[in-house]
Amino acid sequence: MSDTPSTGFSIIHPTSSEDQVPPPRHLSLTHPVVAKRISFYKSGDPQFGGVRVVVNPRSFKSFDALLDNLSRKVPLPFGVRNISTPRGRHSITRLEELEDGESYLCSHGRKVQPVDLDKARRRPRPWLSSRAISAHAPPHPVAVAVPGKPRAPRSLVVFRNGDPKTRRTVLLSRRVTQSFETFLQHLTEVMQRPVVKLYATDGRRVPSLQAVILSSGAVVAAGREPFKPGNYDIQKYLLPARLPGISQRVYPKGNAKSESRKSSNWKVFIITSDLPDAGTSSQIYIILYGQHRSSAPIYLYGTDGARFQDGHEDIFTITVGDIGTLFKIRIGHTNSGHSPSWHCKEIQLHNMNSGKQFYVPVQRWFARDQEDGEICREFPVLSKGQPILPVTIYEVNVATGELWNAGTVANVYISIHGEKGDTGSRQLFRSKSSFNFLRGQTDTFFLEAVHLGDLCKIVIGHDGLGPGNGWFLDDVVIKDPTTNYEYVFFCHRWLDQGEDDCKIVRELYAKDNSIFSARQKLELKRKETWTAESWKFTKGNTLQFYNKLTGGFVRLHPDGTVDAIGEKTDKYGVFDVIFNERNICIFQSHEIRHLSLALDNGIVTGMVSGEATTELRVLYQPNRCALLESALVPGHTVVFDRHGKIADASSGYANLSKEFVIFVKGVFLNSAVVLLATSLCQALCLQPDGSCTGVGSQSEKSYWKVHKISSGICMFESVKNAQMYLRIKDGRCDGTGTGDVYCHFKIKKNLENASISLESTKSPGLFVGLQSDGQAKPMIYTKDENVCFYPQVIQFGRENPMGMSATPSQEEEKIHESKKQKKIPPESEDRSPLPSSTAKEIRHFQSGKTLLSEDEWKVLVLTGNTGTRANVTLWVYGDKGVTGPISLRKDSSEQLFLPGQEDEFQVEIRSIGNIYKIRIGHDGTSEQPEWKLQRVTMQHTKSKKILDFAANVWLSRIQADGDVVCELPVVKGGQAIFPLVRYQVDVYTGKLKHAETESEVFLCLFGERGDSGLRLLYKSNMQVKFQRGQIDKFQVAAVSLGKLQKVLLRCEASDKSQYWYCEQVVVREPGTTSKSIFTCQSSST
Repeated sequence: MSDTPSTGFSIIHPTSSEDQVPPPRHLSLTHPVVAKRISFYKSGDPQFGGVRVVVNPRSFKSFDALLDNLSRKVPLPFGVRNISTPRGRHSITRLEELEDGESYLCSHGRKVQPVDLDKARRRPRPWLSSRAISAHAPPHPVAVAVPGKPRAPRSLVVFRNGDPKTRRTVLLSRRVTQSFETFLQHLTEVMQRPVVKLYATDGRRVPSLQAVILSSGAVVAAGREPFKPGNYDIQKYLLPARLPGISQRVYPKGNAKSESRKSSNWKVFIITSDLPDAGTSSQIYIILYGQHRSSAPIYLYGTDGARFQDGHEDIFTITVGDIGTLFKIRIGHTNSGHSPSWHCKEIQLHNMNSGKQFYVPVQRWFARDQEDGEICREFPVLSKGQPILPVTIYEVNVATGELWNAGTVANVYISIHGEKGDTGSRQLFRSKSSFNFLRGQTDTFFLEAVHLGDLCKIVIGHDGLGPGNGWFLDDVVIKDPTTNYEYVFFCHRWLDQGEDDCKIVRELYAKDNSIFSARQKLELKRKETWTAESWKFTKGNTLQFYNKLTGGFVRLHPDGTVDAIGEKTDKYGVFDVIFNERNICIFQSHEIRHLSLALDNGIVTGMVSGEATTELRVLYQPNRCALLESALVPGHTVVFDRHGKIADASSGYANLSKEFVIFVKGVFLNSAVVLLATSLCQALCLQPDGSCTGVGSQSEKSYWKVHKISSGICMFESVKNAQMYLRIKDGRCDGTGTGDVYCHFKIKKNLENASISLESTKSPGLFVGLQSDGQAKPMIYTKDENVCFYPQVIQFGRENPMGMSATPSQEEEKIHESKKQKKIPPESEDRSPLPSSTAKEIRHFQSGKTLLSEDEWKVLVLTGNTGTRANVTLWVYGDKGVTGPISLRKDSSEQLFLPGQEDEFQVEIRSIGNIYKIRIGHDGTSEQPEWKLQRVTMQHTKSKKILDFAANVWLSRIQADGDVVCELPVVKGGQAIFPLVRYQVDVYTGKLKHAETESEVFLCLFGERGDSGLRLLYKSNMQVKFQRGQIDKFQVAAVSLGKLQKVLLRCEASDKSQYWYCEQVVVREPGTTSKSIFTCQSSST
């Protein structure tokens, strides 16, 4: 736990009192069936929210049955094969070892990566939504047709477990692959026996439909029994498929030569070296490669004791299909057992059908801690004492993208395919870098294999393990030292189960020309940069052009001369965009209205606006700098020397600069709506738990409203979640600010790249920064991109200072002008730009302004005999959602909520369905926090529908029950739709040492009809609350929530000494005998 003050959450799920000791159904039963409610989480992945399973002898008759069930629910590459305690210290092997109410980690191997269960259990804050947040379904993947590849359903060979002779070939059509369960049902019909589990031919679990599709072409179908080894040779049952580049022989009709393929028996002699610890406990497999095809992995099992011991020779007889003339073998092991390292001396193979013998000298280690760390190697067979093909060490350069959170800690695997076979799946784990696959990093690996000839494709992916395992792969470049040729495999996509098409494995094809591929990559980067920067050139925008070489701004003087040495405040250095068509613009001087920038015979000058020479084409570079090229004479660009003068031919290229950083004036005016981009397609975004991340999409949920405090100082309020401000406080950077001084930021403009940095005025020297995973964190200013944001204006603001609103006519005029201005210019036709998601969001955001009448409500709040100066907030609940928190305040300085006064507010409530309750309260601040609320009335502006809420309640810490929040139900026909309930809440503090706390504790109840909101547990039956081993009783008044589902606890601990250990929470509803028990047994911080 951190030493810094923090606010944490623990979500605990219910265990009803009746379920703890279920009543027997028949009197003859003397022992009830005990049900254990257990949470299972994914090893190394705190983003996986866990699954809750009820375990009893009826649901799971064996431990393996539980593993099979969890394999369908916990996304692991090879299914759940191991269950351990949260810290990974003890493995669970029997159902009896599982304890009721506890949490466990699932993994597919013995190695377990612990996770922060508090983080994994975390849920969205209750005031953001009354319902569970559901992720949108990912878009349908775009199928990319590969030239020369027919598009047809893939075939799959299915073997019966333990019986390789019983097999079926099935087509992976859409009908049978709608879900993994549907596919298992189909296999049950095809195999005519129950199919519950699938295995790869080497015994690894195939736990999902994606794993089936990405399999090698064969699976083993099993019931509930474990995998049974066998010679599952796929090549015997698939149609002949020659490798690319090997000619096929065509026999005329009547030729006696048959095309049928016959199996061959081979004897394999393997000698283990007599070096110390040369023997292995791991499972050895071998693959034979021939002219026609390769064999499946064949595991070399022994039946008469231990195999592969120091100095021993092991002999095996194997059967493979007709692979043609043997030219290489691949041999390796599974790195399993207590001593997996192996040193092999030599291998001999004897074809018992043809009598041919092959000798392979090995003398290599197969060990993670020896030589190059490989546990799988390839060897060519010898012909006349010489290898048929050379052994090549390929140089594999893997480039991770520059997006935030693009890196991964998962295990990455690659398989390289060429005209002479493939390398098999190899893990990329040893590179020249200290840490692999970091954002923007290129890692170099060396992969040894028998030469593959011309390369055609690679299959690359990861195992999905570890926190933040998603990966943005830019490209892979493979160098063949034998031919000195480079192969480029372009990707530029996510390998992430939560991004793009959700795939974590991709098949990439080689580009014919590496130079062309590099040019294609550059053009894509330029296109993406234009999409991100094109908003700047909207007609009506005012710009400045900064030149990094001269350190000055471009100026157009009254006499028509141009230079690049102007100061930022120089009036001649400001230009208006008066024309825009695609990426061709005219930049008119803001000061000298009749002159515009022009290129006349390659010379930069000022000319009358509208002439052909004033039309300049904007060409963006990947570094976010722009070139200004003549639209009339392509190739002529605006160029200056290092002294800021117009360049001539004698200056020399080293002293010239034609790249400009573009600045837009008036970005941070009051009430502007902006996007703070963190990359070309990501932005700073407020998350449901109140934290901020730089990996948000550039959409409406990443919009921020600017509140200008003074010159150069602003606040940023989330547009999607009103009254939540960006802030730096207590060593944290998040979006839970309330608009106080912690939310004030000084805007520092970075001339080198047109970005900005946000410095806290409360904590000078601390800036809003981003960690490698994209999470926002206070940072000291550096010149790297960790503290840089690229603003995009969604809607321009106004000059009015804070607190002074424009007149309605002025506001309508501004909205109208904004609509005209926000037409994003497409790029020139020769660049074929991608559609701008930002442009779509702009149109959506502005079109909403014309629909406000449908969502506007008038809220009237009548105060009783005691007023308040505290901040009042309203939530409105409907059957389709919730709106809130809505701050009831006005821009004017009039006093609100005076005794006997009725205050009127205009609020916007969008798409929440039929309203059934409201929640209203205050924050208890100011010297007069007590408030007597008499009534709340809501009237729909358009339909005139009225909802009347009679309150007559005290909202005060010292009056009534001490609550400053109340809920009021909608009344129909003189009766509330749902009744008001006073829930009895018993909070059990644990008996551990230091379990007590003096901190404030908040609670929120969740039910099938929403939530109670976060309530301070203020008035207890005990004089001192939350003491060790104590039970505190509270009342929480809320509109009936229906069946309770969970509770959320929040402890405002200022330091470690104030952490609190909660054992359980028991909630009773008056008038009923039932109670809900929520077990916690964890520390809340």
